[in-house]
Amino acid sequence: MRFASRGDLDGGLAAAGRKPAAPRLYVLDGLRIVAALMVVFFHYVALRGGWGQDPEHIFPNAWKFAQYGWTGVEIFFLISGFVICMSTWGRSLGDFFISRVSRVYPAYWVAILLTAAVVSLWPQVRQVNGGFDGILTNLTMLQSGLGVWDVDGVYWTLFIELKFYVMFAVVVATGVTYRKCVLFCVLWTVVALASVQADIKLLDQWAMPLFQPYFVAGIAFYLMYRYRPNALLWGIVAMSLLLAEHQIGRRVRDNTTHHIPDWPAKLIVFVAFVLMALIACGVFNRMQWRWLSTAGALTYPLYLIHQYIGMTVIYGLRDRVPRPALVAGLIVVMLCAAWLMHKLVERPLSSKLRNVLRSSMEEVRQHSPRRAAPASPGASQAASQGVSPVPEQHGGREEVREGAVAQRLRAYETGTYEQPAGDRVPVGRPDGA
Repeated sequence: MRFASRGDLDGGLAAAGRKPAAPRLYVLDGLRIVAALMVVFFHYVALRGGWGQDPEHIFPNAWKFAQYGWTGVEIFFLISGFVICMSTWGRSLGDFFISRVSRVYPAYWVAILLTAAVVSLWPQVRQVNGGFDGILTNLTMLQSGLGVWDVDGVYWTLFIELKFYVMFAVVVATGVTYRKCVLFCVLWTVVALASVQADIKLLDQWAMPLFQPYFVAGIAFYLMYRYRPNALLWGIVAMSLLLAEHQIGRRVRDNTTHHIPDWPAKLIVFVAFVLMALIACGVFNRMQWRWLSTAGALTYPLYLIHQYIGMTVIYGLRDRVPRPALVAGLIVVMLCAAWLMHKLVERPLSSKLRNVLRSSMEEVRQHSPRRAAPASPGASQAASQGVSPVPEQHGGREEVREGAVAQRLRAYETGTYEQPAGDRVPVGRPDGA
């Protein structure tokens, strides 16, 4: 099996003669669009939405499968742990901030305005709670933390993602390494378990015990992909799977008013973990289907605009169009709308926002010089004599005070170091970044 180019366990500099980087992971794009369609199918077929009656009587067969489509959210979080860990390797905190803001906000802002306009003009299915002030608050993507209603029902997951970004930013700020990622996974698991019994709302809000196992497992899967699987990483994944399965019952009750069994949802989560394990082991590296990249690019805009707008369309056409054809046609229309939103809104606005943020971040760096470490007497004497400093021994480890290696290490810490091409793991835009 082929793994990504190996790195030092501390995430250090690339060594000479490193193996070429692994190919782009198109399979992640495919898995993302499948997860998005699962959520869309759930909202259109399993919820009352715009139908005006229980969909169980409208789609007696399809409803049995659609009622578990919400598990696509769990798959999103699993992929997110993998992709965020992959895309932050070798990046500074500023780069991480720029990539996330330019990725999630432009399409989100436009989706809010579109959804608010539709449900304001046709409020038969949903209304904008909080009025104009609620819409403005939603633009921050922090409305869940402020107790403000979401303009669209799916936006609650974005706040979960933001909290994950904030916590993982601590790792990015200190330099992403193998050991730090493992420590992050272990500590987050311990805190999430403690939050279940602590009954402290703030701790529960940040520990997120319902969704923490998916992010942690995703990080562990990426470490397998970048380096190689081992007992420690498999242990983290196994623990995360068991914790995720334990919480499934609560998620089932939160997403349905019917008494339905838990085992189908547990099976879907188990299959998702198996697929991610195969990806981590390089099984799908040869799946170079370029069309999956386009499909994956539709995932985020489709997710943002499909629910309340789709339910409003269902309400308006449910008595005019055969219902199976209405659902199928609506999904196709939403995919086309997502493509237009990606081409006309997401790509150009994200690019402009990224450039603006980079310029601002560069100004911050220029006006925030790092304090130079005091040179050792030996280094000063060597510099005055025009001799390269000699590595000093400290506890059995060599420390190079000056020279090319030390300069590259300092550049790596400040975010100005560019990884050699052979050491990069190609993101392949699995998260659309």
